[in-house]
Amino acid sequence: MRYDLLKILLVDDNHHMRVLLSEILKAIGVRYIYEAADGTQGLQMMKNHTIDIVMTDLSMQPLDGIDFVRLLRRSPDSPNQMCPVVMITGHSTMSRVAEARDAGVNEFLTKPLNARGVLERINQIVNHPRPYVKTESYFGPDRRRRNDPNFKGPYRREDDGGAQPKAAIHEL
Repeated sequence: MRYDLLKILLVDDNHHMRVLLSEILKAIGVRYIYEAADGTQGLQMMKNHTIDIVMTDLSMQPLDGIDFVRLLRRSPDSPNQMCPVVMITGHSTMSRVAEARDAGVNEFLTKPLNARGVLERINQIVNHPRPYVKTESYFGPDRRRRNDPNFKGPYRREDDGGAQPKAAIHEL
């Protein structure tokens, strides 16, 4: 992979975290690294530069990572709705991860950061991109990561008739 061609935007209100992430990226050969101290500045940076991947912290002020991703994915004046996003967080509770996933995050990276984790997320985005899905309530990468060989039907959600209700499963 030509890491030297990637343009990566780091969005984090912690200067030290941006420096650490920037050094990891430079060590793997990334030459084009842009930085923003919050989501608002990140969106403006994306309007001024072509960005290939965004790496953003979840907890920031005044605009946190989830709100940043929501605006990136859903705003009519978004600079790049389909830009892959890696959410960096020390708050890896299932509810926050689900909230970020539902906002349209492509990948997650938990703190403390290490070079292996950064490389794995970049490689996942570049080498195994997920298709984007647009519905009335969601726009972002397909949230389904695995294929269920036992699934039968055109849809995979219970609310659209794709899965059998739990009661019906127990009756079989």
